[in-house]
Amino acid sequence: MVARMDQLLPLMPGQRLARGAARLLRSLGHAVLTEFVPVRGLRVDLITLGPKGEIWIVECKSCRADFAGDRKWGGYLDWCDRYFWAVDADFPVDLLPPDTGLILADAYGAELARMPQEMRLAAARRSRITRDFARAAALRLHGAVDPAVISDGGL
Repeated sequence: MVARMDQLLPLMPGQRLARGAARLLRSLGHAVLTEFVPVRGLRVDLITLGPKGEIWIVECKSCRADFAGDRKWGGYLDWCDRYFWAVDADFPVDLLPPDTGLILADAYGAELARMPQEMRLAAARRSRITRDFARAAALRLHGAVDPAVISDGGL
């Protein structure tokens, strides 16, 4: 029997939120990638490609200090159609900007608490991010089926 990664090492709080949020997003028909770099200097917790080609970004915040220390989240808005925060039930949600989306999550699932307004990406940016998403997904899949493969940095 092969041990899963979370059986070997406990997940960090943000990773637990990401897993629950990803399960919700998958149930909505979205393909989900974790730890994605849309452009140098930015790394999002979750990015999704929806059934109609929409791009959503989700940042997972496990506590007030985690949110307060994040100075880059505003740069993510230029790379998605909708932006969400994933937090647990104890998070002080009044800290979060009201025009952003809200997902209440734990390690096992999530619920969509607030849908943000859609801000459609320009066609060229959508094409680029969709291509980069597909490339990262394919490289990760290849790495999963052949762990001896050395990544070229597309992960």
